[in-house]
Amino acid sequence: MDQLNKLSGIAHWLPRLSLAAIFIFHGFPKVAMTGDVAAMMGMPFIMVLMLGLAEIGGALLMLWGGFGPDWATRLGGLIFTVIMIGAIAMVHAQYGWSSINMGNNGGRGMEFQVLIIAVSLLYAFKGNAIQQKVESAN
Repeated sequence: MDQLNKLSGIAHWLPRLSLAAIFIFHGFPKVAMTGDVAAMMGMPFIMVLMLGLAEIGGALLMLWGGFGPDWATRLGGLIFTVIMIGAIAMVHAQYGWSSINMGNNGGRGMEFQVLIIAVSLLYAFKGNAIQQKVESAN
């Protein structure tokens, strides 16, 4: 247990980096190939561009918040939450819960989006207190 406790000060980086990677991965194509993505998603060009910029911006805020301002962490978490609520409402809710390709939903359920919301809200509510509490305990 002592070995795990020694690493607890950097544990906040695990979900932080995961969230940032997810949103950069999904945001970059929306910015780099806006027209193609808009046609594929059936959304207006400007909405896709704004969504991509929000995804990348939220990721950068989440990363920056790990080194500094609490508000950056909280804002990143809120941005991710709004994006995921929109994704669930527009796409995933109609396919139910399961994101595993079982039955007839093609793996498009909302379980992973709900997990992303939960982790994002943790950062939105707690901000950098997640890391500060751990660091002060060491």
